[in-house]
Amino acid sequence: MPSEFPEVSSVSELRYGRDPYLDAWLLHFLYENNLDYLLTPLYNATPEQLRFMVVLEEDQVYVPCSDELFGELVTHRKSQYLTRGYLTAWRVFAALIHEHIKDDYARRRIVTFARHHFRQAVEQHILIPSRLTKRLSGIFLTQSGIDDPYRERKKSYNERVAQFMGTPALDQALHYCPESSLACKRIGDLRWELDRLEMLRLFALSSWADLWHEGPLPDAEALQKGLDQACGDAGNQESLSRALGPREEAKKILYIPNSSGGILFDVLVIKALLRQGHQVMLALKNGFYFQTPTLWDIECDPRLAEALEPARIMPENSVSKNDLLRALREHRFVVITDGTRERLNLYRVSVTFSRAWKEADLIIGKGDPQVRRLIHTGHKFTRDILCFQREEDGSFRLHFKPKAKGIHKFTESDLNDMADEIIHTMREAKLAGKQVMFYSAIIGSIPGQTKTAIEVVQTFVDYLRFRLEGAFIINPAEHFVQGMDGDDLMYMWERVQRSGLIDVWRFQSVADVEKSFELMDRRVPPVWTGKDATFSTGCTKEMKIALEMQRRHPEMQIIGPNPERFFRRREYGVGKYFDAGIQYL
Repeated sequence: MPSEFPEVSSVSELRYGRDPYLDAWLLHFLYENNLDYLLTPLYNATPEQLRFMVVLEEDQVYVPCSDELFGELVTHRKSQYLTRGYLTAWRVFAALIHEHIKDDYARRRIVTFARHHFRQAVEQHILIPSRLTKRLSGIFLTQSGIDDPYRERKKSYNERVAQFMGTPALDQALHYCPESSLACKRIGDLRWELDRLEMLRLFALSSWADLWHEGPLPDAEALQKGLDQACGDAGNQESLSRALGPREEAKKILYIPNSSGGILFDVLVIKALLRQGHQVMLALKNGFYFQTPTLWDIECDPRLAEALEPARIMPENSVSKNDLLRALREHRFVVITDGTRERLNLYRVSVTFSRAWKEADLIIGKGDPQVRRLIHTGHKFTRDILCFQREEDGSFRLHFKPKAKGIHKFTESDLNDMADEIIHTMREAKLAGKQVMFYSAIIGSIPGQTKTAIEVVQTFVDYLRFRLEGAFIINPAEHFVQGMDGDDLMYMWERVQRSGLIDVWRFQSVADVEKSFELMDRRVPPVWTGKDATFSTGCTKEMKIALEMQRRHPEMQIIGPNPERFFRRREYGVGKYFDAGIQYL
């Protein structure tokens, strides 16, 4: 590490504002790895979306790699560790070229093109090796026209496992009863002991690559020995108990697989979780990433399609919170895409994946890629993490990482309760003969002005309450609960807004804003000049709801800017209280 850098022993210590040289290096790192949201907002998650998954302070930087790898990236010297990673990426790329590109001219062109990227990575030593793998595989895919060179290989893996699943050797190893008697002070404890035993065996099978790669399959004795090691390890038992332990309530689980072949065992794990009362969201890749299963493998692999037949498939990269929760209410097993064709990279995952993470209680990740990026990192996450892997010596390991302290998840039930409490007050107001008015206004649509926006709204609502006799006015700014994000707020308020109890729906106008500043005895700041509800994508969504409700209840009045002025805006930003921005064509 350069002498002018402050010491950084973990990625969790990275903050902007500590040292100008480190700040500059971090900006360079994010730029070279193409992870900067401001530079490439169409590809990278917003800071708000990242906070669905990673616990980040305002000035903290998320780095999608292990502490060990980051230590090698930030050093000023050439790293043998990184060089080995780059060489591995090149060998994988070269194998693709050798196997699939037979034309000599095309092969030389593609290899020469890729070599420029490779040499640059080796020279600079700032690229995460998996990002180099992504770039080289992207070069192969775009230049060769082959969308998935591993498709047949993955099908053969799944076929081999499917046939193995019907063998007596597997049946005996998976279902035999241990010689030692299980403790049974309570029936529930015995049930958990059996569930834990089955889960550990299935996890161990799911990570046993010899079962789907070429070569002889292990016999019944070797299988039983391997599964006994996994189940007998006290650390594995403790990790599983902390994640899914006895008498736990039913959980929503996001499951991240790692390899074809093993995916069929993953489905058995998922079926065991479903039987225990949990709900599962399985996240597949959105395109080729070597042997990792993709959402599109379902269309061409009959074994995978058959295994996932009970699931609801949601191929969209950006589903709303409402749609995701509706799917989970109707289906206990949902298949989504993480939106990427690379190793787990929370900068690049889809909105659907981020929302699935946010709705989950537990993340289960399989294999070394997930262990490195979720366990072997100083970053803390918003949900409990359970990862499992097969280590180099063949032993099986489970790792548990609890969610960060102080994290509170607002469940669907929590949000519904908050909404129903507001609806109850609205209903009481109507019974008392009052008119119910809902006031939609800018809260966070102007960056850095949220505090002022709340003051503006509160001042104007107080003014309306003084001027309008018999009016019951709902001011959303008065119902904010610390820890709620934009998704939570929009979900809660939509339930209120669709209650059919609103008589007048007022949207903030320019005149409202100017009156607020007049009442506060302040001049309108330049950043507020001309602003009204049409500058908020949250208000735009609310205008759509208001128009739908007016069609059902024609007597409801809508006051404020012309509705047509709202619809230049796109969907509200994921996790934001403010705009995703106007699209200029």
